[in-house]
Amino acid sequence: MTTTQTTSQELIEKFTSKTATIGVVGLGYVGLPLAVEKAKAGFTVIGFDIQEEKVRMVNDGENYIGDVVQEDLEALVATEKLTATADYAFIRDVDAVAICVPTPLDIYKQPNMQYVESSAKAIASHVTPGTLVVLESTTYPGTTEELIKPILEEAGLIIGKDVFLAYSPERVDPGNKQFNTKNTPKVVGGVTEECTKVAAAMYRAVLDGDIHEVSSPSVAEMEKLLENTFRNINIALANEMAILCHKMDIDVWEVIDAAATKPYGFMPFYPGPGLGGHCIPIDPWYLTWKAREYNYHTKLIETAGEINDSMPDFVIQRCSEILNEQKKPLRGSRIIVLGVAYKKDIDDYRESPVLPILERLTNAGADWKVVDPHIPNFRFNGELIQTVELTENRLKEADLVVIATNHSAFDYELIQEISGTILDTRSSFRHSSHLSNRNIMKL
Repeated sequence: MTTTQTTSQELIEKFTSKTATIGVVGLGYVGLPLAVEKAKAGFTVIGFDIQEEKVRMVNDGENYIGDVVQEDLEALVATEKLTATADYAFIRDVDAVAICVPTPLDIYKQPNMQYVESSAKAIASHVTPGTLVVLESTTYPGTTEELIKPILEEAGLIIGKDVFLAYSPERVDPGNKQFNTKNTPKVVGGVTEECTKVAAAMYRAVLDGDIHEVSSPSVAEMEKLLENTFRNINIALANEMAILCHKMDIDVWEVIDAAATKPYGFMPFYPGPGLGGHCIPIDPWYLTWKAREYNYHTKLIETAGEINDSMPDFVIQRCSEILNEQKKPLRGSRIIVLGVAYKKDIDDYRESPVLPILERLTNAGADWKVVDPHIPNFRFNGELIQTVELTENRLKEADLVVIATNHSAFDYELIQEISGTILDTRSSFRHSSHLSNRNIMKL
């Protein structure tokens, strides 16, 4: 048996026996749920984050992520199965470490890899031989081998011998009641076969979902982009159909519901005010950027992005049309916006399409207030904006109520009965029997 096989087998045995200590770099929407699941599986977990406030909150058992159960976090911290630190020197104490840091786009829609790069350098400075390193942040194909691998090698580490390097994309769907970190299938691709084997062993010891091994990190990186690009393009199609159906005076939601009766060859996607979150509106641009290296222009992906990015403008157009019918200008109109989160029943407003809608309402001189039961305040144009309570008076006094996020907590019966005019961007009332005699407008 070679030294490589011996080292990898020892590490696999640690995962199987759950005696390994696992590190998670980045304690945000992906990292904290992953750290909690690993600790719940029986591992000792150390969370790393440069934000001291997040470290303090974790160590105090204070949850700040919607998909994490407060009681779970408290119990894990109390039993010392989960701790957090801003000191990356403690990387030396882990047997495996997952990188779950942000991968934002810059103003030119190019990947900003500073967080991944700085995390890799911090790990390389302190990692000990026989450690598994897994990148989970969504990124462009080639990141693991073109960016992280050289950083580890510059530190004198041999991939597949001293450290085992792999990529495994996160598949978190905030607010999903059926699938979560624990039961969602996991894709794993290592730089070497041994790297894949070791990484797969760790995830099998943590998760209930299937572990699907692929031949390389690039395959795993590309499949994640395919997942979200698929959704991006199909949502763009639904949005374009919504615009066309509006012009033709056809109910696009009825059209989609009718098409969805076909048991094969069709998957329903739905229109809305635009895309939000840190995945679907951003991930396809990683692929577009990388494609330029191969002198290829991703026309379909870019067109889909343009359509989805234009939806806030279409929402404002509809607001203007609806108010014009009441002989009211957008300027000075009182508008209640229901929801600022990018999707229903979550507290995340990153890249929310509601933000550009608010920007356009502001520029038009509208008087707007936001109601969101999941978000007490949010950053807008450098200011901290407080959301307001949904009251009968606010609904009565509004010139227009815009349903931008269809949270389950909203009292739709009250909204329907009290409001004068409603623009429903999520078609929350499409199955309502009162739709024919209420002043509810659609996209």
